[in-house]
Amino acid sequence: MSHLHFNSFRRLIFLTFSVTLLLGIVPLQAQTPAPGATKQQPDAKQATSPKAAAYYHYSLGHLYEELASTYGNRSDYVNKAIENFKLAMKEDPTTAFLVEDIAELYRVSGRLREAVEETQAALKTNPDDLNARRVLARIYTQQIGDAQSNHIDEGMVHRALEQYKFISEKDPKDTESLVMIGRLDRVVDNSVDAEAAFKKVLTIEPDNEDAVSGLASIYSDRGDAKTAAQLLEKLTEKSPSPRAFVNLANNYESMHQYALAVNAYKKAIDLDPTRTELKAALAQDQALAGQYDDALKTYADLAAANPQEAAPYLGMAQIYREQKKFDEARKSLNKAKELEPDNLEVRYNEVGLLDEEGKPAEAIAALKGILDSTAHKNYNPAEKSYRSKMLEQLGLMYRNNEQYDESIDAFRQIATLDPDLAARAEAQIIDTYRVARQFGKAQAEADSALKKYPDERTIREVRAQLLADQGKSEQAIAELKKLLDGKNDREVYLSMAEVYQKAKNFDGMNQALDEADKLSKTKEDKASVLFMRGAMYERQKKYDLAEKTFRSVLDMDPQNASALNYLGYMLADQGVRLPEAQDLIKRALKLEPNNYAFLDSLGWVYYRMDRLKEAEQELTRSVQIMSKDPTIHDHLGDVYFKQGKLKEAIGQWQSSVQELNSGAATDAEPDELAKVQKKLDGARVRLAREQGPKPRNP
Repeated sequence: MSHLHFNSFRRLIFLTFSVTLLLGIVPLQAQTPAPGATKQQPDAKQATSPKAAAYYHYSLGHLYEELASTYGNRSDYVNKAIENFKLAMKEDPTTAFLVEDIAELYRVSGRLREAVEETQAALKTNPDDLNARRVLARIYTQQIGDAQSNHIDEGMVHRALEQYKFISEKDPKDTESLVMIGRLDRVVDNSVDAEAAFKKVLTIEPDNEDAVSGLASIYSDRGDAKTAAQLLEKLTEKSPSPRAFVNLANNYESMHQYALAVNAYKKAIDLDPTRTELKAALAQDQALAGQYDDALKTYADLAAANPQEAAPYLGMAQIYREQKKFDEARKSLNKAKELEPDNLEVRYNEVGLLDEEGKPAEAIAALKGILDSTAHKNYNPAEKSYRSKMLEQLGLMYRNNEQYDESIDAFRQIATLDPDLAARAEAQIIDTYRVARQFGKAQAEADSALKKYPDERTIREVRAQLLADQGKSEQAIAELKKLLDGKNDREVYLSMAEVYQKAKNFDGMNQALDEADKLSKTKEDKASVLFMRGAMYERQKKYDLAEKTFRSVLDMDPQNASALNYLGYMLADQGVRLPEAQDLIKRALKLEPNNYAFLDSLGWVYYRMDRLKEAEQELTRSVQIMSKDPTIHDHLGDVYFKQGKLKEAIGQWQSSVQELNSGAATDAEPDELAKVQKKLDGARVRLAREQGPKPRNP
């Protein structure tokens, strides 16, 4: 009888008979009670036989079950439904299938322990009761957790899989169970079995939307987004639906094909114009595709249709931030705050705006304000995840602002808040000590963390960076090679390339980049490998090759700020094509206005152009953001010296020498140190001459 399960068919017969009996025996009492009704439950003694009483209690239980569903699983309706189902079973043992209804009621009302007890009791009586197993599988699935928050109970996944696989073996055409097998196998990274389950569904139902979407997700996970898109495109051609187009849009997003995602969302909206969330997703992808005017119009339409919602104004503020139109961003954000002053997302975006405006102290204060106002003793998993992310951002902002003690304190709070994130927090602490050039503390922290978390990748990665900073490149490479597992090898090879670069082992770096390039699938991945290769050529003083490589990066990604800056700085450092260098660096700064390295580059271009006042201005801004970079101090010293400000020049060159001496072993460039020291000594001699001999005491 198609896919209508036997017990469902029995329930349908029972319901038909019971409604007839109920109307004949107790027509008034059987009416659906309104919420809050206080009428007493009708007396089953009016029934003329155990069978009739069973019908009666079943019907009444079903009515209460419907009421419970309508009114948010109200406990009184749930309890009355369960009570009547149990009475029906007592009157007529052939209604034992009602155990599944009872278990499902327990499940949807959150009483999972009782739900499990009911289903296990049913299975004890009949191990082949597939409906009971379906309920039990749903219970286990409900307890798996949240993949986005990285809280997955793999034990529950395997329990659910066990039930669904049993069901599938007994009922091979149960496509719903097969789809769940595919989804659960994907949760535990068993893509082979997941793929097999979804393909089995498609042999039964070739256009099954869940199976096509699941199979597409597997291909997308493997980096084969093109095949995934082809599957979804065929599905939308055969069975166009909002859901199919949304899945297609999501896949295009994973490929960073945002313009195609925009078209998919438009088709979904054409099929269902009432869904506001699709229009919001459309606006986001329009922005990501660089279609800023279209995105702003979509958000404006949303704001007009929902004038009391902050979300459209928040979206507009984010676009204006991306365009570096900070005044417009502030206006939109203020409107969002006016509508929803306590909205955490709005407040969080204000932190980002302040940071991009170059106001780190105010941004830190705003983020601390959010953390303080949302603090309490206990947090649910979602709150823990959100708070951990904010603490991590706070730690990074402190670190970027050279407030290292405060940074470390913020990271330690993460470990206290969520022990599952303790290893990640430890890695950030090690990295903070490393950036602060407190190498002894960084090493002690790394050694301690490695004992606690011997299998944690992030700990080993940051420890390798620390070893490289200390000139222990062979140990660093050995540490990284342990992480090669066939899953994240591209990132490992890139880390190895960085270590080789610090050690000036350019043959090793080239080989590591070759391996990373082989594993690079997307345009963005290939561009990042090319960028590192360009930096390698520049370090080798192969300037023509470096320029060619950086231009290849810009051909792939014209908005790559780092490539724009590196190429511009390289030209300026050689003293060639200075107007072009200026243009390249200004384009980089338009994308990242407060990047200290870019400001230093522009200052250096101005110095080369003999525009000393502008050079001083840019370099002063740069050194205010980052005081530990010896190159910036050196450049500013050159500017001051050329301006005749000897004392100021001496101060900057002293800072440069100090930072060079206290930096990482791999940062120590003897030639560079000697050059700065020579300039410093020369400036001191010149200053002494200009000031003349000190008068003797009479």
